[in-house]
Amino acid sequence: MFTKQDIADMEQRGISPDTVKAQVSGFVKGFPPVIIDRPAKPGDGIAVPDEARMHTLMGLYDTMRTKRQLLKFVPASGAATRMFKSLFSWQERLSAGEDIQEIIDRDPAAKEFFERLPEMAFWDDLVSEMCREDLNASHLLADRNYLPVIGSILGDYGLDYASLPKGLIVFHRYGDHCRTAMEEHLVEGALYARDGHDVVRIHFTVSPSHVNAFKEKIKNVEARYASEYGVQFDISYSIQKSSTDTIAVDSDNNPFRDDNGSLVFRPGGHGALIENLNDLDADAVFIKNIDNVVPDHLKEPTTRYKKVLAGLLFDVQEKIAYWLDKLDARQLADKDYREAVEFANGELCIDKGCFPEDAAEGSEILYGLLNRPVRVCGMVKNEGEPGGGPFWVKNPDTGMKSLQVVESSQVDMNAAGQAGLFNGASHFNPVDLVCGIKDYRGRKFDLRQYVDHETAFISYKSKDGKELKALELPGLWNGSMAGWITLFVEVPIITFNPVKVVNDLLRPEHQPG
Repeated sequence: MFTKQDIADMEQRGISPDTVKAQVSGFVKGFPPVIIDRPAKPGDGIAVPDEARMHTLMGLYDTMRTKRQLLKFVPASGAATRMFKSLFSWQERLSAGEDIQEIIDRDPAAKEFFERLPEMAFWDDLVSEMCREDLNASHLLADRNYLPVIGSILGDYGLDYASLPKGLIVFHRYGDHCRTAMEEHLVEGALYARDGHDVVRIHFTVSPSHVNAFKEKIKNVEARYASEYGVQFDISYSIQKSSTDTIAVDSDNNPFRDDNGSLVFRPGGHGALIENLNDLDADAVFIKNIDNVVPDHLKEPTTRYKKVLAGLLFDVQEKIAYWLDKLDARQLADKDYREAVEFANGELCIDKGCFPEDAAEGSEILYGLLNRPVRVCGMVKNEGEPGGGPFWVKNPDTGMKSLQVVESSQVDMNAAGQAGLFNGASHFNPVDLVCGIKDYRGRKFDLRQYVDHETAFISYKSKDGKELKALELPGLWNGSMAGWITLFVEVPIITFNPVKVVNDLLRPEHQPG
């Protein structure tokens, strides 16, 4: 199947031939869909803490953060290309001679964008860049001469937003300055992720082509926010490992080759970042996407609920440690065993069917189920936003049920009842996690051991005009964390304000207060 050159290419990427063969086998046999038992809802898999409980958890967090090492983990690898997809379309149509009125009539987003462009936080930068080219942005807008304006936003002679990562796009305007999405994460970190020494550790996963730009921007702004919030920043970076790339295949499931005859590998998706997360050392890791940020006047709920989620993590970890210490000392009598099972079922949402009645037989199983990484996931009420959601999922082999984040691509919508169950979710996943990646003795878990590899999925792409099939690794907060202890907590919708398209920056939540 593979030539000597193929093997050399794999070795250069850090991928073994056996891994590639297993990936090809995955294309052939396919991947089984997730089986939804029921949506998780408040009182059935989703906790809704009252004010008293929230106050207790925030107090616990404020106490424990002085004793624990905290880290904010921000996946920021993506370019902003998709964010500006509409601008590329308008640019192409205008270049082809289409009348702007026709574009505006057909596309309300175009009308809103051009009419409200000066409200964008990056407007002042755009005006400055266009002045260097002897172009007057305001006059061009007034004359509806939009093509040079779009070019100055996307092109390298202007803002160069077509090639920048989303983290370096200017999102919000303040009185005396504007902030990129990355800067908003620095401020967030200062508000809820500072340790007892007022150090804020933030780790960005970035693409190799964007590392230097990130570092340069951090160097220019770090001192400002450190002084303003009385913290020190400890910023680190990593890139997605080439060893997590996956092979592409053709329609017959044979390895896909480019015009030079070389094997084609593709990035394995955000699930590959489990390797990056596994390399980090922290007691509590906050995970949030790069584009889900708001201006300062709306940050209080985010700060508050991040502390609630982290407080819950520390709370359950202390209780887990209590029972694991007893199991280690073999001090678990029958009564204790039943109490521990009630804790595992009631507070950790572990299916009671996992545990035998007999304490002697069940203690080892209990130990294994308690001694796992923990993730506490915020869930917002479903108000029509796209994304996966919280579900009780059934293991097809054991019949046991566990809490999982499920995307639509993981579900066979043609299977009896599955579409109805998926669409019946009352909440969805905003990617708002606090993770415990160490055991009760302070030793790091090997997070790769808790990935459900059967939750990978196949997507369809093209290269050089030929169709190919690509393999997406289990998603970072889906299958890559399937083996973790999972807790869902309802958080308010205001904590979820992503910028997926450029016009999202015109939403009230991204405008000055």
